[in-house]
Amino acid sequence: MSRIRTPICDLLEIRHPIFGFSHEPDVVVALAQAGGFPVLGLGRDEPARIPDIVSEVESRLKGLPYGIDLMLPANVPEQADLAGLRASLPQEHVEFVDGLRRRFGIKPPLKPSFFTSHARSEALFEAQIDAVLQSNARVVATAIGLRRGLIQEARQRGKLSFSLVGSVRHAQKALALGVDVLVAQGYDAGGHTGPVGTMSLLPQVIAAANGKPVLAAGGIATGGQVLGCIGMGAQGAWLGTLWMAARENHTPAALLQRLVASGSEDTLISRAHSGKPCRVVRSEWIDAWEADGSPAPLKMPLQQVLTGDVFASLHEHGEHRLIYEAAGQSVFGIDGETCVADQMRKLVREMDEAWDCLAALSRPAAP
Repeated sequence: MSRIRTPICDLLEIRHPIFGFSHEPDVVVALAQAGGFPVLGLGRDEPARIPDIVSEVESRLKGLPYGIDLMLPANVPEQADLAGLRASLPQEHVEFVDGLRRRFGIKPPLKPSFFTSHARSEALFEAQIDAVLQSNARVVATAIGLRRGLIQEARQRGKLSFSLVGSVRHAQKALALGVDVLVAQGYDAGGHTGPVGTMSLLPQVIAAANGKPVLAAGGIATGGQVLGCIGMGAQGAWLGTLWMAARENHTPAALLQRLVASGSEDTLISRAHSGKPCRVVRSEWIDAWEADGSPAPLKMPLQQVLTGDVFASLHEHGEHRLIYEAAGQSVFGIDGETCVADQMRKLVREMDEAWDCLAALSRPAAP
């Protein structure tokens, strides 16, 4: 048990002020068992599969608290006719991607996935929301976008709402809609993120929150960083990238090798993945979209319609040169495969060591 506890630890009945986001159920279960608060990302899952995923996770958690994260961006179609969207793609972009497929010898994926079978739409979001609200998740978080109805319905069902925000303006909007907890996600973060760094964003969001709990996210890989965020007024830290090094994440070997070999400067914000600014670990596929003469990525959801099969293929076939994933500047904390329990022990130990360091530095000056 860490010596560092905050009010949100008591609220959620967790041992450590460490929040872990992951798409992988095995990571979620391991995080809960290690005393953190896991958040299961279901934004990449079709609604029909969500009840089975949730049922399996909850049976393994045996009552331990957890949350679910969805991605609900605005300005997507009401309905997504995948064939129609594919037919609407600009010819320039289709030819560019076909050229990359030939250039890199990209194989087609062998099995369907969310990225090959779905496009983001309001109808998809509503179905995902409905499935998530039926769960026993203690928290419902939104990584992008807000829905007043979701926040209200979650509260009626005894769930807390979290909102990841990248600016003070986003924080104020979330608070006006009644969000319970803000997650100040800085520019350093993996995935969809904004233009302000974590260290600059966090104090501004804490001030705007006016007493509501705030978590820090973006570029965090060590217990010292967690304690530093708490020292600034956050009630905990939200980590995502770090767990990709855990065996429980089942990270493709090619991607794990890329993450181990990468430093913070090997990540960049690109629209090539989804059409929105998204921090990823770079690869030759990402670099091809950043090269001179490349077309600008399409807006969400069309970019995924254009390249979703490629993303699925790179992971399925383990293409070493091309594979990439959303990853934050905290990738510096990945130096080899580990497990969630060891990662949590290390984070807690580092928090305590950082506390001791502060205590040693805060001794009164000699008269």
